[in-house]
Amino acid sequence: MRAQRIAGLSVLTAVLLFAQDWTTSTTLPGVDLAGLTPAQKTKVLKLMRENNCTCGCGMKMAECRMKDPNCSYSKNLAALIIDSIKQGKTETQTMAAVKDSQWGKDHSQTLEDPVTIAVADAPVRGPANARITLVEFSDFQCPFCVAATPQLDVLLKAYPSQVKLIFKEFPLDSHSQAAMAATAALAANKQGKFWQMHDAMFALRGNLSRKKVIELAGGLGLDMKRFLADMDSAEIKHAVDRDISEGEHIGVDSTPTLFVNGRRFNGELTVAKLKPIIDDELKHPAAR
Repeated sequence: MRAQRIAGLSVLTAVLLFAQDWTTSTTLPGVDLAGLTPAQKTKVLKLMRENNCTCGCGMKMAECRMKDPNCSYSKNLAALIIDSIKQGKTETQTMAAVKDSQWGKDHSQTLEDPVTIAVADAPVRGPANARITLVEFSDFQCPFCVAATPQLDVLLKAYPSQVKLIFKEFPLDSHSQAAMAATAALAANKQGKFWQMHDAMFALRGNLSRKKVIELAGGLGLDMKRFLADMDSAEIKHAVDRDISEGEHIGVDSTPTLFVNGRRFNGELTVAKLKPIIDDELKHPAAR
């Protein structure tokens, strides 16, 4: 995930950011210190320079803000610290509050503690009684989701009776066609062809447009009048928004994000990385 976010920086921006010294700089990207007294600003910067970002990058919060300004973890951690210091809390109280928040969780673990994910009515591929449930929050225009899709397909074929995949919509604001594609996928789902639409849209490798998506739907033999009505309906848009809200509630901030039996997986979504995780889950059912 870290490589995905930082890869989006332009070369010039990256050079300028890395050239700054996060240990001495009194300004950090996306950190609003307005309204703080000089003493409060000093406390905020001190805490950010001394404590690790929880995204798993191995950097201090201030360093992460400087080197990866797209990281939502360091940004939200900074906001929590600022709010706490404004309330007059001590440094110890502030860090205790941060650790109790959803952003304070350590994301350096390969598998995190399990969370509850609402999956009723979500599209599923694989047997209902599979011992391993994968839940993927994905974006049809995301290049990393495009790359992960064939890997997950291979994984499902390797464990045909033991693994199932549940798909959750998480279109990113930075992808102009992602929300449209999400509604198209759920509209196709109403006619029992979610996965056919899923595969067809990912095959376009992010080169999406409404016209192309409608052509894909026609090629799948869908009732087009019903498809178009569903695609633009308030019901479908609400379903997409619900997936996004559910994802944000459990800390999803980028795509693809995968959960294995409710436990967030922090690693590259490849068969090589996931197979040992699946094998371990199958060997130790009590741990689930």
